[in-house]
Amino acid sequence: MLKIKRVPTVVSNYQKNEAADDSVGCGRNCLGACCINGARLPLYACKNLEKSREKIVVSHEAEEPPVAFLESLVLGEWEDRFQRGLFRYDVTACETKVIPGKYGFVAQLNEGRHLKKRPTEFRVDKVLQSFDGSKFNFTKVGQEELLFQFEAGEDGQVQFFPCMPLDPENSFSVVAINVSPIEYGHVLLIPRVLDCLPQRIDHKSLLLAVHMAAEAANPYFRLGYNSLGAFATINHLHFQAYYLAMPFPLERAPTKKMVTTVSGVKISELLNYPVRSLLFEGGSSMQDLSDTVSDACVCLQNNNIPFNILIADCGRQIFVMPQCYAEKQALGEVSPEVLETQVNPAVWEISGHMVLKRKDDYEGASEENAWRLLAEASLSEERFKEVNTLIFEAIGCSDQEEDPEGTIVHQQIPNGGVFNQKSNRIHGGPITNGTASECIVLQ
Repeated sequence: MLKIKRVPTVVSNYQKNEAADDSVGCGRNCLGACCINGARLPLYACKNLEKSREKIVVSHEAEEPPVAFLESLVLGEWEDRFQRGLFRYDVTACETKVIPGKYGFVAQLNEGRHLKKRPTEFRVDKVLQSFDGSKFNFTKVGQEELLFQFEAGEDGQVQFFPCMPLDPENSFSVVAINVSPIEYGHVLLIPRVLDCLPQRIDHKSLLLAVHMAAEAANPYFRLGYNSLGAFATINHLHFQAYYLAMPFPLERAPTKKMVTTVSGVKISELLNYPVRSLLFEGGSSMQDLSDTVSDACVCLQNNNIPFNILIADCGRQIFVMPQCYAEKQALGEVSPEVLETQVNPAVWEISGHMVLKRKDDYEGASEENAWRLLAEASLSEERFKEVNTLIFEAIGCSDQEEDPEGTIVHQQIPNGGVFNQKSNRIHGGPITNGTASECIVLQ
């Protein structure tokens, strides 16, 4: 068994107190049976991707008109929690800059993210692990950290209920703050929170995340996922999401088409990027796209291959990045220079957003250093081909290219006009052009 001493990111204010004696009562206003009776949260039911219509209605029980999903719910509720002092540091004070180079890696100096961590034993050699209710999980968060309930509606209408009971008999999905944010608006999407699902992809949960990306209708709002073994720090199913007002380097990389599924989902390989990755896009519907990615991820899970996911371009593009950094780290195969950076390359780092905790690393950041670190997470070319063969078999496709020459596509940069119409608070700190460093992040 491979084990490695790790320092997990604290995502809830109650995480570090999980071993507290409950004999004196909870007192945390949590989601457990001790506190949930009578609890209420807003409920946002988004358009069903298969039955979408433009009409928006408000429940007769609503006390106010519908609100803009991202602007008013995510950012408004997030700001409320910020003003109430629920975050462990002020992410709006963190310096951020674009690292000079071809891809435009983004470096952030976040000296508060690594503080007050507790060491733990984290098993890195099993992607599928059973849920353990004795460890920290999202039923233990305080209800004040929850923003709203989120679900896909039954039809193509949007419905908003400002005050909806939390029904423990019908497990609900919630959006919560990440108390150690990387960006302004950094949240967690926790599907069916009371079902206590372990951190593993299933078709229904991934589709919920795609629904959220599509409903956001903003190319600079992305959702990310880390599997166990790929720097998920909590074994309770969740996705992360936040705004970043620029393209991720991953999104800039050229791609080469590999196969197209029967449902029209195109699968491409990223070219000239430090982590060998796949891009899924197209299909006859977004559900077809989501289901194809789910099939691929279930295959990776069943074959014990750690991976990360980035849901981009309003749900129209989904990147899957199999990786091996934690395994190499446990085996002593990561270079000492990279280990000294203390970065755990999870979905945001692999996508190109490098969160650094030491000022010297931030001031000396470079594209070369970022590339060198991320390359340690990448599968070898031979292993990547083996993994692709497994995936293509799982989704019923051949791994032979349709075009012997291959089709190289240079990624289109999302239209900044969409973002510019949003709140000017979307990014926490000023972004500047400048020099930048070895990435240093605990994800």
